Amino acid sequence: MSESRQSKLETLAISGMTCANCSGRVEKELNNQPGVKLATVNLATERATIEYEADQTSVEKLIDSIEAIGYGALRYDEEHKRQIEEEREQEVSKMKRDLIISASLSAPMVIGMILMMLGLDNPVVTFIHNPIVQLILATPVQFWIGARFYKGAYHALKTKAPNMDVLVALGTSAAYLLSIYNGFISKTTHDLYFESSAVIITLILLGKFLEQRAKAKTSGAIKQLMTLQAKEATVIRGGKSIVLPIDDVVVGDRIQVKPGEQVPVDGVVLEGHTTLDESMLTGESLPVEKQAGDSVYGGTINTTGNVIFEAKQIGSETALSRIIRMVEEAQGSKAPIQAVADKIASVFVPIVLVLALLTLIVTGLVTKNWETALIHSVSVLVIACPCALGLATPTAIMVGTGLGAKNGILIKGGEALERAARIDAIVIDKTGTLTKGKPVVTEFEVEYDLGDPYVVLEKLASLEKLSEHPLAQAIVSYAEEKEVNTDVPVADFEAIVGSGVKGTIEGKGYNVGTRRLIEQQGIVITLGQLERVSLLESQGKTAMYLADSERVIAIVAVADEVKESSKEAIQQLHDKGIEVFMLTGDNQRTAEFIGEQVGLDSRHVFAEVLPEDKANYVQTLRDRGKFVAMVGDGINDAPALAVADVGIAMGTGTDIAMETADVTLMTGDLLHLSKMTTLSKLTMSKIKQNLFWAFIYNTIGIPFAAFGLLNPIVAGGAMAFSSVSVLLNSLSLNRKKI
Repeated sequence: MSESRQSKLETLAISGMTCANCSGRVEKELNNQPGVKLATVNLATERATIEYEADQTSVEKLIDSIEAIGYGALRYDEEHKRQIEEEREQEVSKMKRDLIISASLSAPMVIGMILMMLGLDNPVVTFIHNPIVQLILATPVQFWIGARFYKGAYHALKTKAPNMDVLVALGTSAAYLLSIYNGFISKTTHDLYFESSAVIITLILLGKFLEQRAKAKTSGAIKQLMTLQAKEATVIRGGKSIVLPIDDVVVGDRIQVKPGEQVPVDGVVLEGHTTLDESMLTGESLPVEKQAGDSVYGGTINTTGNVIFEAKQIGSETALSRIIRMVEEAQGSKAPIQAVADKIASVFVPIVLVLALLTLIVTGLVTKNWETALIHSVSVLVIACPCALGLATPTAIMVGTGLGAKNGILIKGGEALERAARIDAIVIDKTGTLTKGKPVVTEFEVEYDLGDPYVVLEKLASLEKLSEHPLAQAIVSYAEEKEVNTDVPVADFEAIVGSGVKGTIEGKGYNVGTRRLIEQQGIVITLGQLERVSLLESQGKTAMYLADSERVIAIVAVADEVKESSKEAIQQLHDKGIEVFMLTGDNQRTAEFIGEQVGLDSRHVFAEVLPEDKANYVQTLRDRGKFVAMVGDGINDAPALAVADVGIAMGTGTDIAMETADVTLMTGDLLHLSKMTTLSKLTMSKIKQNLFWAFIYNTIGIPFAAFGLLNPIVAGGAMAFSSVSVLLNSLSLNRKKI
């Protein structure tokens, strides 16, 4: 008998990675561990996401495997996040200190070199160019400041996965040792390269320092969201208001929020009336009115009234915490396009080592000057570091998903972001997406008098009260407004998906629903009734029959108002060349009326669609070669969201829909669809620009270095700033308006 396996997902913070080869090496090591199903490592976020079988391995064993190849690892959880952040801050501080020391020691040698190139010869220049002086200045830079490169190179070579550290260590060591040979053995003091080795290390360290600073900005969206989390809450206990730390709030607490204060946790308003600024969560600039029964979310700002609400979700369960978690996961994910960069980076360093060796041999044989050959070879080693390749994709994804979060668009990861850029067809479920999802009864007509019209409404509402369908809820609300009893006992209740409901009241069977349901029960619908329903449906209303076991006794019409922004949203998508389709359970006439209201051609309206068939319609469009997004908000939309190339859930809908979807629009506003497609295309454009420049930079730089057109110092500067330029290009996304 096979043992049951429990699959777990874990995120680790990785330290010590310097380039794409490092992240590739850690990823390969993790994927080779027993029980690991899939591991991905993100250089920009310095995190590894691992799915593994809990009965075959453990987090401790995975951490040990990472440390065994020379990198550090910690669990990325609430307990360790602060420690991880502190260690990163300490690393940046140490890097800054090392950079200042390195620059201070390198500066005299650079100044001396410049003065000599200008033809100035004085005691100061002579002193600076003394081999002993240069050795004293260069040695701390080479072996103390540069120790990180030697350590990294050792672990890389030990695991047969050469990385950037190998290139830097080899290149600077060659220049340093050549300087010792010329200065102390051959006595050619004019051919010293101590300044080259020291300046290369200084420039690369500067690049890494700027890179870390820029990385911090790419995760600015997360930090901004975290600042929204309240530290305290005013809780009413025992009739008294007390201010408590947020960690002491429990579910069920009554919490008071005054004007200008931040809502501390999620809950439901008990007393008062106010407006909340929810822009930080939804991207919606207009304040939202709140009264008793309405939901409020932690992190939003109370702008006007004084309210008391009951805490429903606290800590990691609040909407804000879930959003932060989702954005973190998205920023740590990989886009499929990154596989190209990863593949190239994995073979790039070995190829560069071969090219550097060829440069040394060919240049030496041709020029008969092995010193020049070695310097050319050093330039090749230094300029070829593949740092920019490793940062090209993840930094753009971090900025793109962060920008989306600021605008109320939550994208689950790099793969979803990349796929969203390819959408050419969008299928939208009508109820709650194109429409407000709050239907109201517009007509209630009794066809067969049972003595009192309210008796008919009583039976209708009591049946519908047992259904969770939005149309049923509209009928119940209508009956309650008329002060009709909605609690008449119902026996043998049954909900027939896509058709209606039936049940027994006082020993008699009743059916509420479509023409198909009524006729299936053998009940005749008169011509007049058919014509009346047809007229209501032509007005965009959903009409239903109430019948007993003998005849139709009432007709009820319900209308769901179209959202004000739906027509404009669809027009924006059409302008981008995206086809839009509408799915609805309504009959064809009603569906076409609503489609016409929002600007849809009747050929793009799918009517009388049963919930279980929604996924089939999506698949049909995919089979026609379309790259399809599905937009929905209900539980019955989840299968279609999963089948679509990109599933998009409305944040106003159910949790199941949001969990299934690739993208969540935090508001019910479909105008965010156009924003999402714009954002995804802008992000993909940045990724392609980054990859292009990273490839071009190395493609052009290596031949220049091999032919002696770049000295090692210039090569070191160019390499250091290539990574920074990629980061800055990614950060420029923040200036884009979506």
